[in-house]
Amino acid sequence: MSTIIDLRRRIKSVRNSQQITQAMKTVSMAKFKRAQRQVFEARPYVRVFPELASRIVSRAGGGAHPLCERRAERTIEVLIVTSDKGLAGAFNSGLLAAAGKFLDGIPAGTEPRLILIGKKAVNGFRRSGRRVDRTYVEKEVQSGREPIRALAEDLMRLYVLNRVDAVYLVYNEFKSILSPRITISKLLPVAVDEDAAEGAVWPPDWEPEVRFLLESVLPLYVESQIRRAIYESQAAEQAARMMAMENATKNAETLIQDLVLALNKIRQASITKELLEIMTAVDALAK
Repeated sequence: MSTIIDLRRRIKSVRNSQQITQAMKTVSMAKFKRAQRQVFEARPYVRVFPELASRIVSRAGGGAHPLCERRAERTIEVLIVTSDKGLAGAFNSGLLAAAGKFLDGIPAGTEPRLILIGKKAVNGFRRSGRRVDRTYVEKEVQSGREPIRALAEDLMRLYVLNRVDAVYLVYNEFKSILSPRITISKLLPVAVDEDAAEGAVWPPDWEPEVRFLLESVLPLYVESQIRRAIYESQAAEQAARMMAMENATKNAETLIQDLVLALNKIRQASITKELLEIMTAVDALAK
């Protein structure tokens, strides 16, 4: 009898967990639709911007602006974007593994310094022994434009002052609901389009002058690419959590079915045993 009681308690517990995962799936679906719309609305702008900035820098010349200056990478800044919460499958663990592999592959003599966005990144690199310049939680960078703009300005200032020689972004890009794509890209220095530089038959007439144009365009480029990484990561996170909660709900339903089957078997065996005892007693009385 105690086994039946234990099974009933376990079935009730699993059903409660199933209700929680179903609710979390619904919440993640609503957040995902909002994040997906945000990403899709920004993509026509942020995806063309790197090519545009690269072509402008190519035509202007690599030394036209300090953000275009290339030098040996003795110190690099790596911006890693994760989430604050878990329950999203391999969303965070896969990114942290890829980031760790990237950092391990940095040549000797190059010092990596980290900027971490998301509690999972902070916890993942807490005991790594690597230098962490600053940390952010998701709410800080989601609160408006100013935190991202301030971060972009700090990175550009460090690069211009020769305190870092390159800036990299590591984040999950939203590819589809089923799986994100881990992206590692160089933010600074601004890439030069060699084809555009070689194909330039004559120098363009700049209006306004080239330095003023670069001083206006390149800060917007840096800020937009950081914002893109954060927005893409948010959409990929909600998609991963939605799929994880859906799988958890299905697994809970399968477990409930197995437990109900086991409960029915035990009940049937108990009923059969009682019937046999009754039939034995009746036969004994008849004799």
